[in-house]
Amino acid sequence: MTAKADLPDPAAIQLPATIARYERVVERGFWTKLLKVAGHIPFAEDLAAAYFCVADPTTPRRVRGVLLAALAYFVMPFDAIPDFLPVIGFTDDAAVLAIAIALVSKSIKERHYRAARARLGIPEPPAD
Repeated sequence: MTAKADLPDPAAIQLPATIARYERVVERGFWTKLLKVAGHIPFAEDLAAAYFCVADPTTPRRVRGVLLAALAYFVMPFDAIPDFLPVIGFTDDAAVLAIAIALVSKSIKERHYRAARARLGIPEPPAD
């Protein structure tokens, strides 16, 4: 009989596969969806900054996992509140992103926000 301590942790096995699946979802649909709805959501810059943080090779793996989950939730067509509903359609996406950013905010750098603004065509804020 195998001791329980000898068995691999199922979460440790599934996590890399889950992260890889989220990466594929985000790669396929992130920019298409974001650019389609960017003018209708106030958190487009944060979404794009999260994307650039994930793409940054210096970003820790744990941070990438958290942000990829939030970005995949935004991209996936099914969620708690359907995106096509006026006014409230993206509130669940905003909440998921806000939680993810709160968890890893120190890893999202100004360079990620600069890249986000450049990609979305948002002018840089004036210098103080």
